[in-house]
Amino acid sequence: MSDPCKILVFASGNGSNFQALIDAVSSGTIPNSKILRLIVNKSKAYATTRAEKAGIPWEYFNLISHGFRQKGETDPVKIQESRDKYDAALAEKVLKGDYKPDLVILAGWMYVFGKAFLDPLEAEGIKIINLHPALPGKYDGTNAIGRAYEDFKAGKLENNKTGIMVHYVIAQVDRGAPILVKEIECREGEELEQLEQRIHSHEHELIVEAAAKVAGEILDKKNKTQ
Repeated sequence: MSDPCKILVFASGNGSNFQALIDAVSSGTIPNSKILRLIVNKSKAYATTRAEKAGIPWEYFNLISHGFRQKGETDPVKIQESRDKYDAALAEKVLKGDYKPDLVILAGWMYVFGKAFLDPLEAEGIKIINLHPALPGKYDGTNAIGRAYEDFKAGKLENNKTGIMVHYVIAQVDRGAPILVKEIECREGEELEQLEQRIHSHEHELIVEAAAKVAGEILDKKNKTQ
């Protein structure tokens, strides 16, 4: 069998999308792939427990705890400098030694990467993908479901539909080229929590399908160069 597609996952919380990826790699739904390790930026992220159960190495690396920014810092220049240094240090971690991946998947990673992280990975040809609970070009950034719901209630949501996408990561938040998109119709009388549950119920399927698609493309390219 040819070399596998080597995957690195970033997560910040429960890690249910990470678990979906573990299961899909194990079953072969994501073809000929291996999750090399998990990186988290929250010390109590349950994703680390999932990694341990699956025998996947993990590492905690945090902007404040690891000394890149002082807690409570308000100076915007220092904040940006700290982000740049943290991003550069993370890029160095990703690219060193045996852990260098072919594909990086952001699976509930609650931090926005800048060019100090993205550019070195792009130079090495490493793809980065992310799941965002909105349609392309809509509701970039945080609270995407809540903002779509408010627009629906106000009669301003286009076609009464929101959705989920998995996209390539670029410096502009949630504006990278979409890989897969799923539309989800908002329903009259539905509470925000119900809409959130419906959207989340489709996330695992979409992130697995997108990861399988991108991994397949990476493996095809590897096979052609061998």
